[in-house]
Amino acid sequence: MRRLEHFPNLVAMFLTRATEKGDAPFLWHKAGGRWVSRSWTETAHQVASMAAALNAIGLTPGDRVMLVSENRPEFCIADLAIMAAGCITVPTYTTNTERDHIHILENSGAKAVIVSTAKLAKTLLPAAIRASTAQIVIGIEDLRANQSGALEFHQWDALLATYAAAPSTIAATAKRDDTACLIYTSGTGGSPRGVMQHHGAILHNVQGCCTIISEDFGWDDEIFLSFLPLSHAYEHTGGQYFPIGLGAQIYYSEGLDKLAANIEEVRPTMMIVVPRLFELLRTRITKAVEKQGKLSTYLLGRAQALGGKKAAGKAGLLDKPMDFLLGATLRPKIQQRFGGRIKALVSGGAPLTPEVGTFFEAVGITVLQGYGQTETAPVISCNRPKAGLKMDTVGPPMPDTEVRIADDGEILVRGELVMHGYWRNPAETARVLQDGWLHTGDIGVIDANGRIQITDRKKDIIVNDKGENVAPQKVEGMLTLQPEIAQAMLFGDRRPYMVAVIVPDSEWTQQWCAREGNACNFARLAENSEYRTALGHAVERVNKELAVTERIRRFVLADEPFAIENEQMTPSLKIRRHVLKAVYGTRLEALYKA
Repeated sequence: MRRLEHFPNLVAMFLTRATEKGDAPFLWHKAGGRWVSRSWTETAHQVASMAAALNAIGLTPGDRVMLVSENRPEFCIADLAIMAAGCITVPTYTTNTERDHIHILENSGAKAVIVSTAKLAKTLLPAAIRASTAQIVIGIEDLRANQSGALEFHQWDALLATYAAAPSTIAATAKRDDTACLIYTSGTGGSPRGVMQHHGAILHNVQGCCTIISEDFGWDDEIFLSFLPLSHAYEHTGGQYFPIGLGAQIYYSEGLDKLAANIEEVRPTMMIVVPRLFELLRTRITKAVEKQGKLSTYLLGRAQALGGKKAAGKAGLLDKPMDFLLGATLRPKIQQRFGGRIKALVSGGAPLTPEVGTFFEAVGITVLQGYGQTETAPVISCNRPKAGLKMDTVGPPMPDTEVRIADDGEILVRGELVMHGYWRNPAETARVLQDGWLHTGDIGVIDANGRIQITDRKKDIIVNDKGENVAPQKVEGMLTLQPEIAQAMLFGDRRPYMVAVIVPDSEWTQQWCAREGNACNFARLAENSEYRTALGHAVERVNKELAVTERIRRFVLADEPFAIENEQMTPSLKIRRHVLKAVYGTRLEALYKA
């Protein structure tokens, strides 16, 4: 059984694997309609060259470097090069607004920015020009910048050519306690906080994930298909450093619209995914099976029924003939849709509906649901076959990870995986880190087999179905700044986009009625398309200032203002989310179906 070595830092782990793998393929991307690879050796030379370039153009150990790029080989090379130069990576969402970029640049104090394309630079460059700390911009592709201000521009390929260096020149002196990256995640107040992930935290995660692969599946020549944003802690660790630890190949997906085709072409052994993708794949699989006729549809129904019995622990000897039949007919066909050699799909970032997980298990695809937070680099626990898969749990804690339940039911975590704190935010750090324990803000229990079950969330945050955090108070505050809107509640936990309950401003409504010559009967106004359109314009004004994940697609109008008297607000005038969800939940859910 293979074990991962104890590395001092992430760069050392990469260099060790690069030496072992040599000219074997490592990073793959699509170019001209075909898959093209970079070898481990070629990648190591580019990491060394870019690290030398960063130091040559003025970056020193401890400097922060923002990285804004879609998933591609250069993301991995840049990330490693920044760390090899002794600097700290600040990976940032490609969907961020100019305001988001300014906040992160100012808060992190990033001295340099690496950006992949001219399209992404359109939002980033105005922020970099306005930020007080940014001095250097490196474009992976031609940025076609018309005006630079005080910024110093460099081109990726030119830097690699000018400062060509061998991997042996990389010092890789960072210790496990040293900060590797700042990953920004939204807090309840709205301003993203920079989580200080140290090398040891990510290495701890990689070690635990490699242990699961080795013990439960067998460590082989693994192939990953990278799909989720690498700026997210989940993919950053699970889709980049975990494969590096395994010495695996990484293919970068062309996007959601081509994902199914990419899966069949690449034939991955592992994929890091979010619940929303499972739901999309389940729909596609079901439709494809139904098109094959009554027999296939019947077998799918039997598979789901049997899967439910297995999940409930009620499957018996009489079910074995059908299980055998499904294993010889339906399951191989579905497995081929995933390339035919998938070991497991790892689900994280947001809770997976147990029924969805049971469906995939029933059709022969192993699903490992995990649990974690950006503050834990991010994996805390993961379901694994060896411990017995149970879809309403998130599995036992990772190796060398302590988890306990506080008196109020909150899940607490301790170990090397826990962050050292939030960057330049001692108050929030002190709130969540107490006596070495991370207070996760999640409520849960630990079952008799040591598996964690999440039962509620303490913290006031929305996690969409892609695992991205949205701070509701920020968006609600922006909505209520509009003259048309008095109050608002955001909704979208485990959902593909945000919707809202809106209370129109009474004074604005009176003025609108007078201007339009309408009687101010609110019950009738709620059905008035022109009135709703006017409110929609207010929502759209806010949406222009929000990141894609925060934007409100649809809304319902409240029946009455939120008030203390109807128990929809607290005495301190904070909205009671659970009360509002009880009142408007059905209508909000209907917005996703209409």
